[in-house]
Amino acid sequence: MVERQLRGRGIRNEAVLAAMAAVPRELFVPSDLLKYAYGDEALPIEAGQSISQPYIVAQMTELLEPRPGMRVLEVGTGSGYQAAVLATIGCRVITIERHAELAATAAARLAQLGLLDLVRVEVGDGSLGRPDDAPFEGIAVTAAAPAVPVALRGQLAEGGRLVVPVGSPDLQEMVLVVRHGEDYEEFPSGACVFVPLVGAGGFGEREARRRPLFGRLRL
Repeated sequence: MVERQLRGRGIRNEAVLAAMAAVPRELFVPSDLLKYAYGDEALPIEAGQSISQPYIVAQMTELLEPRPGMRVLEVGTGSGYQAAVLATIGCRVITIERHAELAATAAARLAQLGLLDLVRVEVGDGSLGRPDDAPFEGIAVTAAAPAVPVALRGQLAEGGRLVVPVGSPDLQEMVLVVRHGEDYEEFPSGACVFVPLVGAGGFGEREARRRPLFGRLRL
């Protein structure tokens, strides 16, 4: 997976590659899909959500420029895999999931890996972020938003980096946002398809039901 799907497609951050090699992806997929755990594709999980394609996880992580001790907010815990990768690098992660059952399962998996000293799992509307815990040096949004959520952008630290898929429920562009004072520079980073971000800063429930896929675009 690391050599062919990640390094072979241009992922260069050695810390990201090492974390992707270290985290047991099979722990984060449903038992009936274990044989596909390291495949080049997203997989469905509970609550109609998905675990991202390995390349997309690595791309989002690399765009954050993670480092040990970095404070990161993740919006959309899902299976917990992205949070596990960030914590394995040494980031201190707050991750928010709107589905309580997913949050509980993810927390159990992270505990099994001994990562709960670095990861705090919360239940709520992640599109609003965590203003009481801001600012964050990195924010990763693992669901599609119609625009860069204003609340999340404002919770970035100076020089902080926000990665979010932006577009319609059908197709998005991965966007990197970097904060410089009160200015926010945006960099398009490739096409993708994510499940919709539902909440005040995302899509409504009715719009979210239009999604055509369970997970990310295979690149």
